[in-house]
Amino acid sequence: MEKNFFVKSHGLGNDYIVLDSENIDFKLNTESIRTICDVHYGIGSDGILLKVPSKKADFGLRIFNPDGSEAEKSGNGLRIFCKFLYDYGFTSSKVFFVETKGGIVKAKVEETKEGKAKVITVDMGRAEFRSENIPVKCEKDECIGEKIKVDGREFEINCVSVGNPHCVIIVDELKEEEVKKYGSLIEKLPVFPNRVNVQFAKPISRNKVEIRIWERGAGYTLASGSSSCAVASVLVKKGLTDRDVTIVMPGGELKISIDENWNIRMTGEVQEICNGKLSNELIERWR
Repeated sequence: MEKNFFVKSHGLGNDYIVLDSENIDFKLNTESIRTICDVHYGIGSDGILLKVPSKKADFGLRIFNPDGSEAEKSGNGLRIFCKFLYDYGFTSSKVFFVETKGGIVKAKVEETKEGKAKVITVDMGRAEFRSENIPVKCEKDECIGEKIKVDGREFEINCVSVGNPHCVIIVDELKEEEVKKYGSLIEKLPVFPNRVNVQFAKPISRNKVEIRIWERGAGYTLASGSSSCAVASVLVKKGLTDRDVTIVMPGGELKISIDENWNIRMTGEVQEICNGKLSNELIERWR
């Protein structure tokens, strides 16, 4: 594997660049992350996944948003990272563990006929509804069904952490322009000390939900694994869906299962887009 080798893959249109910390000769910081993720000056991506050593799991993962901030967990990012590990020979096991800032997760790989990872199932951990642990500044122990006003409009919000913070808004109609306008405002509200991921969700049936996503540090996103987990958790909590739910997004669908102890399992496909080597000319932009 060449020095500064990268792989770009997507999970339902949510794309990430994967790098190995032991195989790059530059410092990954805010400037380099923003440049690499820029669609004009870099490769273009919804974020960077950095393979790092771990003393607690088989592999370690750090997740960076395109604005340079670091995320605790990403469902699509995890599945993409697991495909990278399997396809490029870091593991031959179909079951392994990955440490993230949002906790340790278990992954299971299903192969294609060519021996590549295609469908990845990830145990995403436990949904956390306690306000202080999300975190969200709320007078109640759980921020479920609370009202807020944003730019003159009132929303009913439902907050949960699945290793990273989420704010779910249940609607009768999904409008992309509203998600972009209000998602960007809600993300940075003072009640969310670490900012927040925002989802607008429209239940279709007891086992299907359609959503639109504003991702913290990334913006409007075609798909998000952790967002899907958050929406499913909230809707189960409110009794609006069964515990096995299909989440429908512009980029595709994910299967989410939530057990009685609020443990979350996510299953979905991932696909490699391209791989290559970061050029010296690109790296010199931030050196």
